[in-house]
Amino acid sequence: MEIQDANVNKTLVVEENHQTLAEEEIQAWLVSYLADLLDIDSDEIDITLPFNRYDIDSSASVGMTGDLEKCFGRKLEATLLYDYPTIELLVRYLSKPT
Repeated sequence: MEIQDANVNKTLVVEENHQTLAEEEIQAWLVSYLADLLDIDSDEIDITLPFNRYDIDSSASVGMTGDLEKCFGRKLEATLLYDYPTIELLVRYLSKPT
């Protein structure tokens, strides 16, 4: 299954029967997604900085969470980016099997 976000044009590929991706894949997608959203280079994204340092508003947070829900085929809390406030922490959470 491919999930593509119309706003930032990023695709994360998830096999139909394998909902768990490697941390590296998730991290690369999140970095690219955030870089496109902010219109900056991917190498400017620090995975240890909180999302609020990048001025991610609630609309972008909800959009990213929705895209991740589609990718993983599971319900994610609307507070996901607040509960896991860095890419590093979010990747660890998303890479765990459900």
